[in-house]
Amino acid sequence: MSSSLSDPLLMIIAAVFLLAGFVKGTIGMGLPTVAMGLLATRMAPAHALAIVIVPAIVTNIWQTFVGPYLRDIMRRLWPLLICTVLGVWAGGGLLTGPYARYGTIVLGILLVIYAILGLSKVRFTVRRENESWVGAIVGVITGVISAATGVQVIPSMPFMQAIGMEKDELIQALGVFFTTATVAQAYNLTGAGLLNTSTMIPGTVGMVAAFAGMYIGQLVRSRMDADTFRRWFLIAMLFLGIYLAGEMVVRIHG
Repeated sequence: MSSSLSDPLLMIIAAVFLLAGFVKGTIGMGLPTVAMGLLATRMAPAHALAIVIVPAIVTNIWQTFVGPYLRDIMRRLWPLLICTVLGVWAGGGLLTGPYARYGTIVLGILLVIYAILGLSKVRFTVRRENESWVGAIVGVITGVISAATGVQVIPSMPFMQAIGMEKDELIQALGVFFTTATVAQAYNLTGAGLLNTSTMIPGTVGMVAAFAGMYIGQLVRSRMDADTFRRWFLIAMLFLGIYLAGEMVVRIHG
């Protein structure tokens, strides 16, 4: 990958992360999902994840420690966190193995599911006494899906919404979860030789652009109807998912 700052691909990466950061700054989430979805239109999911991973870790670490709920989050979510790591490591070869080309199709399908769930406002409920074992199962499934696609929102996001956390606690919990999952992914990518010095410049460009986008998103959040923005964001993710899955199916079978 070229290290020239005038490289058109670097400009695309900067634009993608600026938009992804804006989404995160506006609605508090979505940076890896948006970045993975858009970058996957130009490169394999494994290479996209290698660029996304460092900005995702840094922004999520910040989100992890902003808030007073960390101890309670760890007490409630430790089965989810541990089993997600195990799932990510168990699926370590899915992003780079013989079935890697199907990762883009799965990524597209997940974006469609994510958008439909968000637009329908479907809400599940998990009783407190069932959190541990349900969280463990959700963690394994999320980890394997994340290992194959780089996306960690299904089924972890519906689960964390289902256990009844307050809004601020949920935002901090998302930071804890995504930090844990992305660090586990970084281990996989390093072992596969994908996270190396060649991704340093694209990752740095992405991180700077992401923070700029987050800053802009936070500035306009008070002037924008968050629900309206979220609805249009989910509609965009729906069509992006359809495009990614459909385009790859045509490429494989066309």
